[in-house]
Amino acid sequence: MFEIFTQADTYVSLITLTFLEIVLGIDNIIFISIITGKLPEETQNKARITGLTLALFFRIGLLMTISWIAGLVYPIISILDYSFSGRDLILIAGGLFLIVKSTLEIHNKIEGSDEEFNKKAKQKFWNIIFQVILIDLVFSLDSVITAVGLVNNLTIMIIAIVISMIVMIIFAKSVSDFIHKHPTIKMLALSFLLMIGLLLLVEGFHVEVPKGYVYFAMAFSFTVEMLNIKMREKEKLKQKADSEKK
Repeated sequence: MFEIFTQADTYVSLITLTFLEIVLGIDNIIFISIITGKLPEETQNKARITGLTLALFFRIGLLMTISWIAGLVYPIISILDYSFSGRDLILIAGGLFLIVKSTLEIHNKIEGSDEEFNKKAKQKFWNIIFQVILIDLVFSLDSVITAVGLVNNLTIMIIAIVISMIVMIIFAKSVSDFIHKHPTIKMLALSFLLMIGLLLLVEGFHVEVPKGYVYFAMAFSFTVEMLNIKMREKEKLKQKADSEKK
């Protein structure tokens, strides 16, 4: 077992797979940051750590069933001209969940009913945990399939997923604080999740959309919004300095 760690290829595969897992987990962190924000502030970090830790065990469990995962790509049901595999059905369900959840969140923000929604949601700690695990499994499905296709050794896969999950746990609070500090970023993040949900949905119907274009659009929008935030902060400092002079 430990002989693989004497080979240079092992570390190349580990670094590559870990990097991919972290990149694929960015949208997961965004969702977790938004959904745990529904909890009281003192329990948000506990929810993030608990949800991601439990999700880690579920991911490892998926890896332990590699033969089952491989079978997910084969059609199991046909409707009209479409044949759906287990992976397709999971992607469709996950996409619909994200679309509905993001739409409700955007509606609450626009209509100003977020406070009332919070009062109901704050009591549901384990409901939030369940949603974190559920969406992590949807997001991790492709990453696990990627891991199976990229690396043949189960030990390397597990190590890469553990490292990527630790990185997610470390940065989840910072991402969450940043999103909730800037309402426009939160709205942008919800729009991202809406787009990802749509992407998962159409992918379940065998419509391949190059993810590079989607992530580029997200990165571009985020960069523009960061410039807007900097500009607003600069304007506030200027107004503050002008008022002090008076």
